[in-house]
Amino acid sequence: MNKKDHLGAVLIIIAGIFWGSMGIFVRHLTSLGFSSIQIACLRLTLAGIIFAIILLIRDPKGFKIHVRDIPWFLALGLVSILFFTCCYFTAINLMTMSAAAILLYTSPIWVMILAIIFLKEKVTLQKIIALILAFAGCVLVSGFGGKVSVPGILAGLGAGLGYGLYSIFGKFVLKKYSPLTMTCYTFLIAGAGSVFVADPPDLISKITAAGNLLNLFGFVLLTSIVTAVVPFLLYTFGLNRTTAGKAAVLATVEPAAATLFGFFVMKETIGPVAILGITFVFSAIIVLALTHPKGE
Repeated sequence: MNKKDHLGAVLIIIAGIFWGSMGIFVRHLTSLGFSSIQIACLRLTLAGIIFAIILLIRDPKGFKIHVRDIPWFLALGLVSILFFTCCYFTAINLMTMSAAAILLYTSPIWVMILAIIFLKEKVTLQKIIALILAFAGCVLVSGFGGKVSVPGILAGLGAGLGYGLYSIFGKFVLKKYSPLTMTCYTFLIAGAGSVFVADPPDLISKITAAGNLLNLFGFVLLTSIVTAVVPFLLYTFGLNRTTAGKAAVLATVEPAAATLFGFFVMKETIGPVAILGITFVFSAIIVLALTHPKGE
C-alpha cells in the first residue's frame, strides 16, 4: 500500500467512525421530542447549506448543472438520501445502534441485487455466498440481543436499500459533475424534500418549546457537521486516493463504531449471537469486494 493509498484508507476509516456516532445525536434529539423525519430535516437542511457555502468558496461554477440531469439529482436527494436517512433514524430509535448500523450495511447486497435485475450482471457463486451470509447475518443481528421490532428491521433494510441507491445514481452523476457538486445538490434537495414530510408547524413548535434555542441550534449544527459534512468530505477525498473495492470494505468500520458507541456511550448490550451475525454480514461485504475486477 503506497502513501496515497494509505492516506485514502485512513480518511475513509475516520469517516466511518464519524458516521458510527450518528445514533448518539439521533437519540438525544429524539429525547427532545423530535421525530425521526424531523431530525432528518434539520440535519439534511443544515448540511446542504454548509455544502453550498463550501462549493461557493471552492468552485462557484460547480452550481451549474444541465436541466436534463435534474432527475438524477432528484433521485439522489429524495429516493436515496432522504429515504435512507428517515429509515435509518427510525431504525436507531427502534433497535440497538449496532443492529440498525449492520442492517444499513446490507447496502452492497441491495446494489448487487439491483445490478443483477436491471443491469443484467451475472449471478456468480461468490454473489450467492454473499447473499446467504448477509441474510443469515441480518437474521442473527436483528433477532437477538437487544430491542427488536419488525418495523425496526424493515426500516433498517430500507436504509440499506436507500444507501445502496446512492452508489447507483451517483455513478451516473459523477460522469459529468464533481463529487462536491453532487453532494451539495443531493443534500439541498433532500433537505428541501424533507420539509414537506416533517410537519413544519409541529417542528417549529418543538423548536420554540425547546427553551434554549442557541443550545439547540448548536447541537443540530454539530449533528450536521459530525454526521454529514465531515464524513462525506473525508470519504470523498479518501475515495479519490484508493479503489472503490477497498473503500467499500473500509467503510464497514461504521457498524463496528456504532456498536462500540452504543456499548460505551448508550450502555447497550450485544450478545454472542448478534456478534456472530455482524461477522456474517462483514464476511458477505468482503466476499463482494473481492469479486471486483482489478483497478476498481
